[in-house]
Amino acid sequence: MELTDAYKALGQSRFESLAGAVSIGALKTYSVYESFKVRIHLTKLNRQRLRRAAPRLWDRISDGDGDLARDFAQAVLVSNIDLIVNVLDFLEIPHDGNGFFDKDADPGEKLSDGWQQRVFDKFREGNTPEVVLLYINHLGWEMDKLDEPFTGDA
Repeated sequence: MELTDAYKALGQSRFESLAGAVSIGALKTYSVYESFKVRIHLTKLNRQRLRRAAPRLWDRISDGDGDLARDFAQAVLVSNIDLIVNVLDFLEIPHDGNGFFDKDADPGEKLSDGWQQRVFDKFREGNTPEVVLLYINHLGWEMDKLDEPFTGDA
């Protein structure tokens, strides 16, 4: 599965909701503000401009822009780092306490059958469901543990 497939499965409306889940402060904290601003072709980046650009970004991702898909996911996920830490703790995947795990490790063994639904059921309340779905798909993509996107539709 490609990350662009996950966005397409979630749909444009959920994608546009994800744009609202980006924190400009978090982008600056994690030093991804400038690279993200360049990737999305904005001279000035703020929440309002990002939301207005979302339909155009959706078109690019729908057309298969994998680099944008990856960078957009990074922007959303660093903006919701507490969720990532909680999900990794729930799945018992070792990490550095900030949601980053050793890329040489194989935490994929912790992703047993049904992990996506368990994570979605546990974290959709109290979190933006679109962000939870994005992280499930991102983690599955990163670990090469998803053949098709997870949408939470049972």
